Amino acid sequence: MEILDEPRPLNRPIPAPRRVEAVWLGRIGYGRALALQKDAVARIARGGPETFLLLEHEPVFTLGRNASAADVLFTPEKRRELGIELVETDRGGKVTYHGPGQLVGYPILNLDPDRRDVRRYVRDLEQVLVKTLADFGVTASRSTVPERLSSVWVGNDKIAAIGVHISRWITTHGFALNVTEEPLAFFHGIVPCGITDGGVTSMERFLNRRVEPRGVAHRLLSHFGDVFSRDVELDGA
Repeated sequence: MEILDEPRPLNRPIPAPRRVEAVWLGRIGYGRALALQKDAVARIARGGPETFLLLEHEPVFTLGRNASAADVLFTPEKRRELGIELVETDRGGKVTYHGPGQLVGYPILNLDPDRRDVRRYVRDLEQVLVKTLADFGVTASRSTVPERLSSVWVGNDKIAAIGVHISRWITTHGFALNVTEEPLAFFHGIVPCGITDGGVTSMERFLNRRVEPRGVAHRLLSHFGDVFSRDVELDGA
């Protein structure tokens, strides 16, 4: 019997990680963040780098594509009194709150050609958040309950929400991580993501000490680069 040599693997070069320009924006309005995301999408379409916007929002309730107006419990008068904006968006999910004390992240990435999998993208964002929280001593996980997918939990309390939009494999929107106690009171004004049998929590509540969103952003970017195989450059921190 003739024994043939096994084919030798080709010595193909490993492609360099894509570069992501991460920017700390501080506290900005929701409309301004939408405009910046739109600009970032246009840069990718022109062949430019990917962008990761990190920020805190002015108080806002956002309604995703599957939202119901009944999930907003505060009246218009109450929202005006508290200075909470109400905005409809094209992200997935239902109703959530964004405001000071949260770390909000909007990765504007091109998933083409090697990461064209929506479920994988969301799971990777969950993994980044879980790893980041572990660095601070917070044990968190994704949920196995179907209604609680696309979020990160500490026991029966949600600590981070994820809602994304993907068009032509370019991502917008992202996640909101409750860092301080400040956002938690505003969740009483909605049914968060349509979930009625779970609470909300924050890093500060779990740790019983103050943590700042900008400090969490540094650790998160490290895990983001590892999970997404990106070379992340941070500006504005």
